[in-house]
Amino acid sequence: MPLPFDAEAVMQIMWLVLLIVFAVSEAITVGLTSIWFAAGALVALIAALLGGPLWVQITLFLAVSLLCLGAVRPLAKQHLNDKVEPTNADRVIGAEAQVTEDIDNIHGKGAVVIRGMTWSARSQDGGLISAGTMVKVLRIEGVKVFVEPVAAPVPTGEPKTW
Repeated sequence: MPLPFDAEAVMQIMWLVLLIVFAVSEAITVGLTSIWFAAGALVALIAALLGGPLWVQITLFLAVSLLCLGAVRPLAKQHLNDKVEPTNADRVIGAEAQVTEDIDNIHGKGAVVIRGMTWSARSQDGGLISAGTMVKVLRIEGVKVFVEPVAAPVPTGEPKTW
């Protein structure tokens, strides 16, 4: 049974409003979150304009939305760049540095030079590290690097006799 004229107009307006809401939402987020529903709303709007019954409009909306989501999203995810690019700060993790100011966690002191830049430093294990010591950067918290002393290289070969 066809809907009365006013009900058909209401459905057309509803699908148009949903189409606009989903399209604007997608434009704001740019994350392929609601474009599928905008496509479904567009097909449902076309069905409403052609006088299709409400159940056909809803079925088309759901089917097209799910079809677009299932078919296009996996392809889109392959081509989107979701890799995390390290910042300059992240690049110092694992680097060796020289202690320029004694590191003392209790008194909140310590500094190291990493690639020509001075960083506030703290000892990873809480121990004191004296100036001049070579350390390895383990992590960053805010503007502080957490370090540990670099182990002295173990000599290889036969011991020298003096």
